[in-house]
Order: sequence, then C-alpha cells, then structure tokens
Amino acid sequence: MSTAADEPWASLLGVAHTLVTVCDSVVIMYFVAINTSYLVLILIALGEFVRALRRAPFAGHDEAATSPLTPPVSVIMPAYNEAAGIVEAVRAMLLLRYPEFEVVVVDDGSTDGTLDALRDAFDLAEVEYVMPDDVPVRGRVTSVHLPRGGPVRLVVARKDNGGKADTLNVGINLARYPLLCMVDADSILDSQALLSVAKPFCDDPLRVVASGGVVGLANGCTVVAGRVAEARVPPDVLGRVQVVEYLRAFLLGRTGWSKLGSLLVIAGAFGLFRKDAVVAVGGMDPDCIGEDAELVIRLHRHMREQGRDYRIVFVSDPISWSEAPSKLTILARQRRRWHRGLTEILLKHRRMIGNPRYGRIGLLALPFYVVFELLAPLVELAGLVLVPLGVLIGAVDVDFLWRFMLAAYAYAIVVSMVSVGVEEYAFHRFTRWRDVWGALVGVVVENIGYRQLTAWWRLRGMWDALRGAPQVWGAMTRAGFDSPGQERVSGGDRA
Repeated sequence: MSTAADEPWASLLGVAHTLVTVCDSVVIMYFVAINTSYLVLILIALGEFVRALRRAPFAGHDEAATSPLTPPVSVIMPAYNEAAGIVEAVRAMLLLRYPEFEVVVVDDGSTDGTLDALRDAFDLAEVEYVMPDDVPVRGRVTSVHLPRGGPVRLVVARKDNGGKADTLNVGINLARYPLLCMVDADSILDSQALLSVAKPFCDDPLRVVASGGVVGLANGCTVVAGRVAEARVPPDVLGRVQVVEYLRAFLLGRTGWSKLGSLLVIAGAFGLFRKDAVVAVGGMDPDCIGEDAELVIRLHRHMREQGRDYRIVFVSDPISWSEAPSKLTILARQRRRWHRGLTEILLKHRRMIGNPRYGRIGLLALPFYVVFELLAPLVELAGLVLVPLGVLIGAVDVDFLWRFMLAAYAYAIVVSMVSVGVEEYAFHRFTRWRDVWGALVGVVVENIGYRQLTAWWRLRGMWDALRGAPQVWGAMTRAGFDSPGQERVSGGDRA
C-alpha cells in the first residue's frame, strides 16, 4: 500500500519514464533519417557514376594534355617537417601529365631539414623576390629559391611558422597561374589526376570556381616511383574501417552533394580553385582549423551574395592517395580536430543556415551538416545511454531495443555495404576478392566499437571549439609509402 510520501517519487518516476520513452523514439527516428539520407546520396552518386562511365571514352584527356588552351595550374604544396618524403613527393608532382604547370613548395619553418633536402635534390639557389600581396599573410617569408638550371617549374619558399592556412596563402601569392591546385606534401596523385580535376574548368570556364577530387587511402597499397601501382585494402582492421569511411563520405557522399549543387567540402589533400575567386574572398582563414571546407563555404557565400552564376563540383575520377592514421591515438587527434573545424565553420557562417538567400546551400546542405554531422556524436552517445536506461526503468521493451539496434547499426551496415558495392561496380580499384572481403570486414567492425569511439572524439572536438581551446594540430606519425616498417613524423595529416 503506497503512502503519501511515495507519491512524489512515483510521479517523478512516471515523468522520467515518459521522458526516456520520448527520447528513445526521437533517437531511433534520427538514426533512420541519417542512414536514409546517406543511402539517398549514394544512389544519386551511383546515377552520376553511370553517366561518367558512359562519357569516359570521350573525356578528351589526350587532347587536353597537348592543347595550348588547357589552363595552366600552380600546384601549391605546404610542407612542415616533411624532410623524409618531400623530395620524392616533389619529383612525383613534377611528373604529372599536364601541359603547363608549376610546383610551389612553401616550407612553414620546418625544423627537420626539409629545405636542405630540397636544395640538395634540385640544386636550388636563393633569389631576390618581390612577394605579391594578393591575400594577407602573417608569417614572414624569409627566402625564395629556384633551380639553377633548366625550365623554372619549381618554386620553393621558406617562411616563419604560422600554420597550414597561412602557408597556403603564401603559396597563393607566389602562384603565377590562374588555377590553384592545393595538395599535401605527403599525398600521391595519379598521373592523370590534374587533367581530370581541371576538366570542369575546361568545359565550363566561366562558371566553375572550384573542383575537388577523390582522396583514397594508400595504406597497404603498392607504391612505385611516387605512384600507386596496385590498390590494396590495409591489412589492419583500423585501416579497413577507414577505407569504408572514405568510400562512403569522401567519394559517394561528396559526389551526391555535387550532383545536388550543394558541395560544401573539398579536401585539403586535393582541390583545384580559380585564383581570382580565392583572392576575392581573401584566401585561406588562418584562424579556422578546417580551412579547406571553410574556403568552399566562403566561396558559396561570396558568389550568392554577388548574385553570380557559379559551380563548385566534385570529380569522382581523379585520385589523391593519402596515408591514414594507423594508431588510435593519432586517429583520435584527427577526428577531434575535424569535428572542431566543422563546429567553428558552422558557427562562423551560422547566418547562412536556413537562410533562403543562399539557396540550396542555406536551406539544404548547411542544415544537413548541423543535424546529421555536427549533432551526430551527441545523439549517438545519448542513444547508448538512454536506451539501456529505458530498459532499466521499464520504459523500453525488448522489441523496441531490437528496433533500435536495426535502425542504428544494421541499417548503417547495409548502407556501408552498398557503398562498397557501388565503388566496385563503378571503378573496381580493388582487383582481388580478398580486398573486397577486407572492406566488408571493416563495414561490420565500424559499427561495433569504432563508431562509438569516434563519436566520443568528435564530441570532444565540438567542446574544444565551444570553449575556445588553443588550436593544436599535433604530430602525425606515418609509416611511409616506400619504407615498410619505418615511421616518420610530419606536421599533421590534411585529409
């Protein structure tokens, strides 16, 4: 028999029961919505791949490679403590198939002899150089170097340390050509990658202001003379999971957004921009840790406010290979930094969110990123707490628990499997069945522990941005492409 003293507790328990029930229902609907949205983007990407495959025989790369009308490109490579691989990286860039381009390497105050390695390999000589001021820079440029003999296709500058964005701004000022290709010093480009990513500019020179290319993972791949000779799925589980992530987000997701005219992210590891457009918006933002995506959103904002007809596109054909973190500690820093960058960008451009003035960017893309990217780790971890709590207090029955598991994890596994299948159908980069099976193993493992870990790291990144914690890239320990078993430390990953 209950007493009057028990009534407040019963009432409180009833409120908690109702609240948990409602929250659990919201969480399950959220997971259904997010996975369905990814599936829709994948299907849109599939349609685009089918059309691209039909057009491939008529792409005209041979003509573009010899045509004097192909716009010249300045390839900008920021480098910080890349002495172990910078020479091979520059040599590989100089061998890209493209009619006219230059490579601009900007050493951001390296302390490991990066400049010395370049000087010895390319016989560099310091020259007097009047630095243009197209975009503002913070770090003082201390020297500019050119090769002593032969055609001048390489420019090397050294500056005081100031971060990647400031280093890119120096490269923008040094660049002579109308198109800017921003790549990482530790990236490997396919020989025709530059031709492919420049094609939208050749096809639609008046409207295209930026194009991005696919970033693939080089972990486990066979690399010969600065080129990926054979694509492989990494042997370790952590690498396999990241392969699936990159397929779903960097290839299929961005292809879908590009088709919708709402592409917000071009990876800093491989992107091509019209120099006049970049200069018009003031170059890279050195105060934002996600400077690559921030530049793309700023270009959207500028073009919309100017009433310009423009395009920012993603090309699924070219490949830039990058080395993914092989240790949890390095991966944690990367994901924490990525989500901090996303938070800072959305806060900076919050006036665009839901604003009809910015069209599909304001009404579709940015709200999607707020709901399904920014808040995803919060909902993921909340679900892991609320559902067991609901079972404990009797607010959730076993049938609901199964529905939650199906919506949150089984559906996500199906979406990722579809991603692997679409990639294999369209590009067939993995030639061995064991690689395909390895990717499918990554699909399953991703949802058992990995997603929960990354959700925690991303939540910490959001908190770092909200409380204004100091921005720290942290060192990126890399195994390297040509030296199995040896590790090197660079200034940070840029995927």
